Amino acid sequence: MKSVELERFDLRNKVAVVTGASKGIGEAVAHLLANQGAKVVVSSRKLTDVEAVAAEIRNKGKEAIAIACNAGDPGQCEQLVNHTIQQYGGIDILVNNAATNPTYGPALDCSTELFDKLMQVNLRGPFVLAKLAYASMKERGGGSVINMSSIAGDTPDPGLGIYSVTKAALNMLTKVLAKEWGLDRIRVNSIAPGLIKTKFSKALWDNPPVTERLMKHIPSGRIGTPEEIAYLALFLASDASAYCTGSVFTADGGWTI
Repeated sequence: MKSVELERFDLRNKVAVVTGASKGIGEAVAHLLANQGAKVVVSSRKLTDVEAVAAEIRNKGKEAIAIACNAGDPGQCEQLVNHTIQQYGGIDILVNNAATNPTYGPALDCSTELFDKLMQVNLRGPFVLAKLAYASMKERGGGSVINMSSIAGDTPDPGLGIYSVTKAALNMLTKVLAKEWGLDRIRVNSIAPGLIKTKFSKALWDNPPVTERLMKHIPSGRIGTPEEIAYLALFLASDASAYCTGSVFTADGGWTI
C-alpha cells in the first residue's frame, strides 16, 4: 500500500475523547489513537485509573490527559467536554465506550432503578456527550462519533435483556445522528463487538465449561481481543472511513452468522 494511502490513518492534530478508557476496549482505543498522533483525553469514573492510563501513553512519548467522568451524569459530561476544549481547543473524535450492566437475569426481575441506570450510562451518556461535542466538531470542519455497541443490540443475550435494549437503542441513536449531522461532516457509527476478553465479560471467558460451549458458536474458534476492536475504532476515527456513517460494524468472529 502506498504511504499516501496510509496517511489517511494519521490522527496528528486531532483531539480524541475516549470514555470508559481505564481498561479493556477503551484503554486499547486510547493507546492506539495516541500512537497515531491524536491528543487523547482518557476518561472514566475513577481519576486514579485514567491517570495511570494517561501516564502510560505519555511515557511512550504521546500526548494524553486524564479527566474523571461518570457518563451517566450530564453535569460531569459537560465538565469533560468543557475541560477538553479548554485544554486542546476542540474535539474531533468522540468514542462513547463507557457502559454498565448491573443486573443479570430475566427482564421481569430488573428493577426500575436498575433500568434507569442502564439507560443513563449506556444511552443517555453517549447522547449527551455527542450533543456537547457537536458544536466543536462542526466548527472544526467535521468529526467522528464512535458508539461502542454490542451484538446484543441485534439479538438479545439470555440474562442481558435490558442491556440488549440499551444497545439496540444506541444503534438507532447512531443512525439518527448520522442522518441529521451528515451535512456538517460529522460521521456517527457504532461498533458491535462479540465476545471480547475484557474484565466486563470475564464471567464468560474465565469459566472453562461456559467458554467451551461458547466456542461452538464462534466460527473463528476464539475470543477477540480489545486491540482488535481498537483497530476498527481507528478506522472509524480516521479519514480512511470518510464515506462511512450511520453504520453498525460487527466484530464478533462470526458469532452472528
